[in-house]
Amino acid sequence: MAGFPRLLLLLLFWDMGSQGFPASPKPQEQDMEVVQKYLENYYNLKSEMKQVKKQGRYDPVVEKLKQMQEFFGLKVTGKADADTLDLMKKPRCGVPDAGSYVLTWGNPHWKHRNLTYRIINYTPDLPREDVDCAIEKAFDLWSKATVLTFTKVHEGEADILLSFLRGDHHDNSPFNGPGGQLAHAFQPGAGLGGDVHLDEDETWTDDFRDYNLLQVVAHELGHSLGLSHSKDIGALMYPNYIFTGDVLLSQDDIDGIQAIYGPSKNPITGPRTPQICDTKLTFDAVTKVRGEVFFLKDRFFIRYHPYHNPQGTLSFITDFWSFLPSNLEAAYNVPERDENLFFKGSKYWVIKGDQSSYGRPRDIYSSFRFPKRVKKIDAAVHEEESGKTYFFVADEYWRYDEYKRSMDVGYPKKIIYDFPGINDNVDAVFQNEGYFYFFIGKKQYKFDPKTKRTLAVLKTNSWFKC
Repeated sequence: MAGFPRLLLLLLFWDMGSQGFPASPKPQEQDMEVVQKYLENYYNLKSEMKQVKKQGRYDPVVEKLKQMQEFFGLKVTGKADADTLDLMKKPRCGVPDAGSYVLTWGNPHWKHRNLTYRIINYTPDLPREDVDCAIEKAFDLWSKATVLTFTKVHEGEADILLSFLRGDHHDNSPFNGPGGQLAHAFQPGAGLGGDVHLDEDETWTDDFRDYNLLQVVAHELGHSLGLSHSKDIGALMYPNYIFTGDVLLSQDDIDGIQAIYGPSKNPITGPRTPQICDTKLTFDAVTKVRGEVFFLKDRFFIRYHPYHNPQGTLSFITDFWSFLPSNLEAAYNVPERDENLFFKGSKYWVIKGDQSSYGRPRDIYSSFRFPKRVKKIDAAVHEEESGKTYFFVADEYWRYDEYKRSMDVGYPKKIIYDFPGINDNVDAVFQNEGYFYFFIGKKQYKFDPKTKRTLAVLKTNSWFKC
């Protein structure tokens, strides 16, 4: 651990107390090394340490940890707690972090608008044509948002060179084998400027398996064009690798690249990341999973627990269930079977417990006997006491018996008959402590199914500490 004050780091870990590693009371050597290398690689710790020696200031590790925690939206403690260490061990881009869409320091950018690129070599993990296709798509994402054009050349000079390399490849940023740093790129300029290096020790894929080449290359090209990392977890320029299914630019990415090069001739927009305390927040579906509540919105969910996570944590759906699509429309949980069901269009997925492996969709017609006129489920909720599940579609609802695995006779019925005060087109609903919580637009209705009365009208995000 050369170049790092070992005693200070040991004191840092000792100060973690009960918030550290529950499995072992003593700090592990490998975890201390993770902290050191991470802060050196992505938060300029080594440079700060030189200033400490020159000026005699106090060790900056705590401040660097706080900076990293603030960037990722973690609890800012300045201590290497379990959540911080977990995030440090996730695969990511090798470029250091900055702020919310941020331009590279000094605002380097290409002076010309017609850029060329060349693929120096190919990974054996994919056919050459698949590599060509992924890289072309990555460039196309950025060209649609800007006035830039990209032309592939097969020999000679090019503005952006893309290479698959291993270990120390003589650019002062060696790769570290599988996991960890996946790739890095250089800001616009001469020499290495704009070049993209991909770690050949990774396994490159064209699907959801680690690591999707299109997603990684598209991210690195953001650096090649002059962008730094973003704090927005929904942005392509977020530093950690999270496969989200569709590779696209968020509005944050678009705002950033257009701040450098101006808008494209055909204006485009991208998805915005939900903000937990946004007063206009709406939900697509809400369900419980083993005591926690999952509020689903677009590509994301907010994970909530009244004691362990009262502020809610925003994550990608695919980060928890890799095979589920975005924009789910309904969800419910059957605790007696430890099953979670997720609906989109006429398809649904069944997940046992916290299972995260691949799951095949089923259709609502053969399983639940919905008529063909039902194209999608708006909302669904399971009532534990009765074993019944309620499906809401437009202004009607069906009741399904989970024990008999059949629809109850006499349905559908009008929602307003048995749920007075609840309008049609319910966005989401879930049960908590015997009450139904209906989400309709920006409002939430606390409903007592026994007395058939609405007890309160709340904001959709009233669950969180906003």
